[in-house]
Amino acid sequence: MPTHATPTPDRRSTTSATDAPVTAVDDRARAAIDPATDPATPVPPRAGLRQWLALAVLMLPVLVVSIDNTVLSFALPQISVALAPTAQQLLWIVDIYPLMLAGLLVTMGTLGDRVGRRRLLMIGATGFGVVSLLAAFSTDATHLVAARALLGLFGATLMPSTLSLLRNVFLDDDQRRLAIAIWAAGFSGGSVLGPIVGGWLLQHFSWGSIFLLNVPVVLVLLVAAPLVLPESRNPGSGRLDPASVVLSVVAMLPLVYGIKHLASAGVDALGVAALVVGLAMAVVFVRRQRTLASPLLDVGLFGRPVFSASVGANFTASFALAGLVLFLSQHLQLVVGLDPVEAGLSLLPGAVASIVAGLVAVRLARSFPLWALVPVGMLLAAGGYALGTLLGADHRTGVVVATFALVGAGVGLAETLTNDAILASVPPERAGAASGISETSYELGASLGVAVLGSVLAATYRADLTLPAGLTAEQSAAAGQTLGGAVALAKDLPDAVGGPLLVAAQDAFAHGVAVTSGIGAVAVGVVAVVVGVVLRRHRGAGDR
Repeated sequence: MPTHATPTPDRRSTTSATDAPVTAVDDRARAAIDPATDPATPVPPRAGLRQWLALAVLMLPVLVVSIDNTVLSFALPQISVALAPTAQQLLWIVDIYPLMLAGLLVTMGTLGDRVGRRRLLMIGATGFGVVSLLAAFSTDATHLVAARALLGLFGATLMPSTLSLLRNVFLDDDQRRLAIAIWAAGFSGGSVLGPIVGGWLLQHFSWGSIFLLNVPVVLVLLVAAPLVLPESRNPGSGRLDPASVVLSVVAMLPLVYGIKHLASAGVDALGVAALVVGLAMAVVFVRRQRTLASPLLDVGLFGRPVFSASVGANFTASFALAGLVLFLSQHLQLVVGLDPVEAGLSLLPGAVASIVAGLVAVRLARSFPLWALVPVGMLLAAGGYALGTLLGADHRTGVVVATFALVGAGVGLAETLTNDAILASVPPERAGAASGISETSYELGASLGVAVLGSVLAATYRADLTLPAGLTAEQSAAAGQTLGGAVALAKDLPDAVGGPLLVAAQDAFAHGVAVTSGIGAVAVGVVAVVVGVVLRRHRGAGDR
């Protein structure tokens, strides 16, 4: 069996983009012509050993990027001692990576369609490995900020390349869904492994070890990729428009920065200005794409209801998961009293639930329609958030584990199917562009999840916190900002003051978690209904 077959043309090209249905059971090619009754219709070849080895190789960058997303926060105390960054530099060490990642995903996804997805993956992996070495041996904070920015740049080449290569390697419907489920499982597993692996490394080695972890993985990828990964590109792509690249970055960077800034600093002129600039540049970018013969981003993809609904579902799933991890990790460490590794292990069942649900989705898709399964997954996540409203200062890990497991299972079920629908709703030659949009929706969803739900939690905490007598104005301000500040302060105060302060702070935080969880449950539930209605209206003839 060849390692790469030329994709079959889109046989629904006679159907308008806005009316084109996609189901979880039938691929687009079989919605128009039934291969069982037309022997002349080519049936997509099934993947063999080499294709599954290709999937194993594509899991490597997924693990690297997902672990890198979560591991840094645990090294910040050591980095602060070693490099002595200012508060502003420390913030940029954390934020510059996701900012660069979000700003360049669309560009890199489309660039892969033009220059070759495997080539871009190899270039990105090489850069990621080299810059990881530079980051590990940073001599000052500015050096580390620059290295993290370059890691974001090269990281943006990896994720769209892996997903678009899957679209072109696995042409059979069921096998493609299974491959995407495994791909998503690697991302979920890596996100949870980050705190666990990072905690272990930091207990035995210096902070630079969290970056050195990337190097052997990248070396294996660079050796194996040319052997098992086929090259694929869009043969009809035109020249790259530099102005569009600049506009996409100038739109995304201020947008994501504004979201993050408003979440951490509250509403101020800088945050609002960043959002306004980002949105204005986004409008200019979209208008330019409509005038180009070979646009950087085919905005017409959003005219496909299944594509738009699936991207919206991915955005909401990422919103829900990132917001949940934000306050559950704090609850486990600052209320329950677990160390970072123990907190990471407590969230492991949720990651396992997400992986299992994604794999189960592949089998369910053979019998149930997309418009039913995706809302079920999202409603399962909403149910997890509803359970989170029961969390209180007296609850230990049981409710936390159950809450995260429900949300993880729901997200795993929905995202496996929506990722498949996104790729199946566009021609194979545009898989990179679709992948870039999908990954950008993840990054924006995660940023907004932390910003919106984090802001609600912080506001509720401040409003409900009743401080005991005996605190200075400076101590009251520190305790009133965050639960972490209150816990740190309570340890240094006499028991007569520190004890009541700790109890009051934990109670206020628990109420904030309950309010935030309720908002999360409503938001995810509403989107689940909307997505279900859109997908049902545009279901295929073979859908139930």
